[in-house]
Amino acid sequence: MPHRRYGRLVVGLSLVVGVGVATPQAASEDGVVTLDTGTVRGVRLDDEAGLWTFKGMPFASPPVGERRWQPPAPVAAWTGERAAEQFGPRCMQDSRPSLGGGIPPLSEDCLYLNVWTTAAPGERLPVMVWIHGGALTGGAGSGSSYDGSAMARRGVVLVTINYRLGPFGYLAHPLLTAESPQSASGNYGVLDQIAALEWVRRNIEAFGGDADRVTIFGESAGSWSVQTLLATPLAEGLFHRAIGESGGVLGSYGATPDLVTVEAEGERFGATLLGVDDPAEVTLAAMRAALAVDVMTTARTPEGRTRARPVVDGWVLTDTARAIFEGGRQHRVPVMVGWNADEGSLAVGRTPTDVAAYQTWARDTFGDKANAFLELYGGDTPSTAREAFLKAYSDQNFGWEMREWARLMGNVNQPAFLYHFSRVPPASTTGVYHGAEIRYVFDNLYAPGAQHEYTLLDGWVSGLMASYWVAFATTGNPNTADTPPWLAYTSLRHELLDFGDTGVHRFDFRKAELDFFDHYYAESADADHDEDDQ
Repeated sequence: MPHRRYGRLVVGLSLVVGVGVATPQAASEDGVVTLDTGTVRGVRLDDEAGLWTFKGMPFASPPVGERRWQPPAPVAAWTGERAAEQFGPRCMQDSRPSLGGGIPPLSEDCLYLNVWTTAAPGERLPVMVWIHGGALTGGAGSGSSYDGSAMARRGVVLVTINYRLGPFGYLAHPLLTAESPQSASGNYGVLDQIAALEWVRRNIEAFGGDADRVTIFGESAGSWSVQTLLATPLAEGLFHRAIGESGGVLGSYGATPDLVTVEAEGERFGATLLGVDDPAEVTLAAMRAALAVDVMTTARTPEGRTRARPVVDGWVLTDTARAIFEGGRQHRVPVMVGWNADEGSLAVGRTPTDVAAYQTWARDTFGDKANAFLELYGGDTPSTAREAFLKAYSDQNFGWEMREWARLMGNVNQPAFLYHFSRVPPASTTGVYHGAEIRYVFDNLYAPGAQHEYTLLDGWVSGLMASYWVAFATTGNPNTADTPPWLAYTSLRHELLDFGDTGVHRFDFRKAELDFFDHYYAESADADHDEDDQ
């Protein structure tokens, strides 16, 4: 019987506790699986398909007390069987319903993952690891849209994970940097994702998964995370393909700030949390003793607000993701990336109120390129100005990001498959909104929690997309004999597959608009280099 390599170091410390190697197997008749830290018992969902789910399995120790704002630590081994029947708590997040925040229970003790599998004994199925979105401040792997049952029935082992969010996952502080052996702080959420992938590497064969065919995929901030994992040397060898849906960190929207900037935010946060005027009075012991709810409350105040973004810390990230990708230093794996038609719906609340306000916004944003922008996008009436603003928001923050991601992977000779999702969900009032594709990808249109009454045509589109996603996870190429051909992206023809009522190839899709942002970001980068040289 084969065995996985045991005890690989990650994030500066081993996440393995010596109770033995996970046994390669599929779920036994009673749903008991042996991991490297103990045994778990899952739940059988479908006798005919042999579908099992295992929920709430810890991949790191609870990051509480002294472990708050520390890299993830090893899971303590347990004796006896651990029930894997319920999702673990969501990570701490803003629970206000107006923000779509966390559904209870919430806890700092939240580093759990979930597995769905139909593998028979001896099988080695491809593995897909889902990283949820939520602006790195909300969400969880237990979201109803992410139920892995349908994907598992298609022949993959599906994994969803939690990771620390907001100030718990992305706070940098000079004191944290000083205590770190790597002189780094602020990327705890990324380190959690890496720890989850390490768990997959050590244990997934016990669920019938192939540790040498792991695909990471995510949407929005989950897609930011996928691109960040492509950029960090700490994730080398932990995955073999990557899918990004509607989110990247190459432009201004998800830019990775420098450590000094984020540490300054952390100093203000610490002083506000402890109610002191002088940051020098702050101690890590006092910050770690603060109630979790007070940490969240402080993060909502103007004085304590911190950005939830990956940070260039010299360890997890040695440079900005853009510099790493432009320098060809990203991990070299096939990718599949894309965006939705109406991502601009995220910015409806920021839409300029009239033509004058729209033109002022354009000049403030694009400077000497404003006239070129206005000529390209138009917007000389209130309604067309609103439409132009929303389209520009979508093009800049999503379309350009995903096309650029594909281009830069092509530069290192990795296939990149670009898509655009334009199927309007039934009765949607905001078009093909941000996140609309998720239930289609997971083939979960008719599962509990769906917000639309999907049609048979929606089901066909969903089946097509799920087929491509699973094929890509299986071989690194989404094409099969039963699906329309999907050409890899090239900078010559700008190929993409548009998922509307059918899967249709498009060439040079929104090329003029996305090219505008090529020039805009190129000039911005040149200006940054000029400042660095002074």
